[in-house]
Amino acid sequence: MIPAVAPQSLRIVSYNIRKALGTDRRRDPERIMRIIRSLHADVVVLQEADRRRAPRPSALPLDRVEEVTGMRPVPTPSDVSIGWHGNAVLVRPSAKIDQVAHLTLPGVEPRGAMVADLHIGARQLRVIASHLGLLRPSRKEQLSAMIAHLDACAACPTLIAGDLNEWSQKAGLGRLAKRFTIHAPGKSYHARMPVAFLDRMALDQHLTVRQGGVVETSQTRRASDHLPIWLDVAHR
Repeated sequence: MIPAVAPQSLRIVSYNIRKALGTDRRRDPERIMRIIRSLHADVVVLQEADRRRAPRPSALPLDRVEEVTGMRPVPTPSDVSIGWHGNAVLVRPSAKIDQVAHLTLPGVEPRGAMVADLHIGARQLRVIASHLGLLRPSRKEQLSAMIAHLDACAACPTLIAGDLNEWSQKAGLGRLAKRFTIHAPGKSYHARMPVAFLDRMALDQHLTVRQGGVVETSQTRRASDHLPIWLDVAHR
């Protein structure tokens, strides 16, 4: 069981939903949405939230996301998906969405990031959702592009979340580690037999972690090839 949200914290979840295709080979968006609802999150960052081929329709039904998950998708330029290059951000209905940026990232494969500036209650939070490339040189370019975007933004407590696609705990994310504290709350891939910390969150100096973990249940082991990760984050 996932514990109650830590006092004075926001619960952030990151989940690669694999286009709602489970390890049982069933494509079941309803199952994914029920899992999201059960996590009682303030913000959920999704990867592979739309299908690969144009027009890249949403992996989750647009007309049911808010009803089933209890969360509201952050807008994207698409009218057929909640995702931008597969990345989506869901927020609790009471959250205020101040600004959204949609970044196209460099690299061998088409990749992107969503940047959502939010107010959740009285707390301001910038969330960057991304799914980095399979090749380390591409990942380095993508991290540099995201950091350059942040340098051009007004200061704000910032969290980066997603499938960073980096198997090593020591190499490959140095550009991020110079500016952020990187948290891998547990092994999240492969869902049936977790061996890798691919899913991570990075927090700037304005944020701290109260508790966190990986959601490993019979449902999450079947729903995707990744397990959801979560952190309860507090402002310093």
